Amino acid sequence: MCKISIIVPVYYNEENLLPLYADLREKVVNHLGQDSYEIVMVDDGSKDRSYEVMEQLAKIDSNIRIAHLSRNFGEHAAILAGLSLCTGDCAVRKAADLQEPSEMILDMLEKYKEGYNVVLAVRADREESAGQKFFSNLYASVMQKIALSNMPKGGFDSFLIDRQVVDHLLAMGEKNTSLMGQILWSGYKTAEVPYIRHKREIGESKWTLSKKVKLFVDSVLSFSYFPIQCITTVGVISCGVSVLWAIVLLCQKFFGKITVEGYTTIVILILLAFGIIMFSMGIIGEYIWRMFDATRKRPPFIVEELRSADDKK
Repeated sequence: MCKISIIVPVYYNEENLLPLYADLREKVVNHLGQDSYEIVMVDDGSKDRSYEVMEQLAKIDSNIRIAHLSRNFGEHAAILAGLSLCTGDCAVRKAADLQEPSEMILDMLEKYKEGYNVVLAVRADREESAGQKFFSNLYASVMQKIALSNMPKGGFDSFLIDRQVVDHLLAMGEKNTSLMGQILWSGYKTAEVPYIRHKREIGESKWTLSKKVKLFVDSVLSFSYFPIQCITTVGVISCGVSVLWAIVLLCQKFFGKITVEGYTTIVILILLAFGIIMFSMGIIGEYIWRMFDATRKRPPFIVEELRSADDKK
């Protein structure tokens, strides 16, 4: 019998958890056997009552395991923590905000049973603002062009992966990266399940602009050498322009056309060169900082408290 682990990262979701469990119970759990599922909820350092609600749910359902991280490490770290604790033959990521239809888990499970190692829940549409749609599609498009060619057109947030993929993700031990990117990079046999992302009805999203920017930067620097290519291209162009400009100046000097009125040009060129150098150093610094952070071997998450079915007996 196939056992599925439902990983739920939780961050300021105290109002969503009870409706989420009721929705999962009605649309997913009731279609599975008692021993064929587990729900692993990971509190990513929330300061509200999320963990208290999780404890209530763990008392209701013996198949619920809960963990509390010592601080906010980020959603991808929370998912990774859930994957490290799960015991299923396959694992699926489920958002706690009720914006994804729970029944799609069964569709993903069917694809898994057909022999796919990875099943992506691809956003066919979003019941959200035009701005959110635009930036989400832009992110997917940019990643597809410069980093991961197998990125779905609409992007994805949720996924189902089998035990082999779970073990490989845990063994990677990478930091400042994208878990979604790692799944695509792994190259396993992949299927897609389309869904419509619903508008959020309860609570407010903590997915801030700064977190979105960090995800984009981490994704690009982890799976693409495009920034380095840009530096090389800018350097080659700058060198070519400098050589041409030097030839022009030498010709002007030879024909006696050089005057003192070149101050503005010199200043502009100096500022341009300085800007290019600082921009290049910034990109290289991002890579160096990531290498330094990896050498420290700090864990991507710390589980402060863990509750399982055995603890409730």
